[in-house]
Amino acid sequence: VHFLAGPEHLADAGWKVLVRNVSDIAAMGGVPTHAIAAVSGASFEDLRSIHEGMEQASRQYGCPVVGGDLSGGPTIVITVSILGRVEDTTPVLRSGARAGDQLFVTGPLGAASAGLRLLRGDPRAMGPLVDAHRRPVARIVEGQLAAVLGATSMIDVSDGLGIDLGRIADASGVGFALDDVPIAGGASEEDAIGGGEDYELVFSVPPDTDIERRFTEARLRRPLRIGEVVAR
Repeated sequence: VHFLAGPEHLADAGWKVLVRNVSDIAAMGGVPTHAIAAVSGASFEDLRSIHEGMEQASRQYGCPVVGGDLSGGPTIVITVSILGRVEDTTPVLRSGARAGDQLFVTGPLGAASAGLRLLRGDPRAMGPLVDAHRRPVARIVEGQLAAVLGATSMIDVSDGLGIDLGRIADASGVGFALDDVPIAGGASEEDAIGGGEDYELVFSVPPDTDIERRFTEARLRRPLRIGEVVAR
């Protein structure tokens, strides 16, 4: 279940379903080109709200929805398929991390999980944590720069830092040692490690890569070092 029930949440659901797919493209160092959406079980008014959020995200990320399908059903289901491309490099996969590589994340974690908890307690809750849950941001430019600078593996934090780092470890045949977990203000360590839906990028780079300086020169938020890749 990726969004809260109720008509007041459907525009946010439209935004999120597109952005979470854009983020998958960002996590390979690419840019989105277009998307196809399918919606089932939505009334006409539901569709208007879903479309509103999806259209806003489409404009924000230059990713037009070029087609799709509508059908009936017992509950609202939204499915997006997305295509993208890489421009100045090859796609960054999950399988290239090597022992000795440094691990970075593009921002603090746990805000979306904390925001969801606030909304479950008060549907009218507001603030930056709620915004992080309702309208996540895909880190396209950051992913492209990490790829150009030689990122050996990358993934977006959609299911939680623990699970998503585990996916890199499994695909690359390595392990990882964490020195720090950057926690968003108002979130807990549990939110940061297991909450998910932050859509920050976690990536590995060779140890001599001057990532922080290059991100600063590009006027991007400096990525945060969280540990290193180990052999076991």
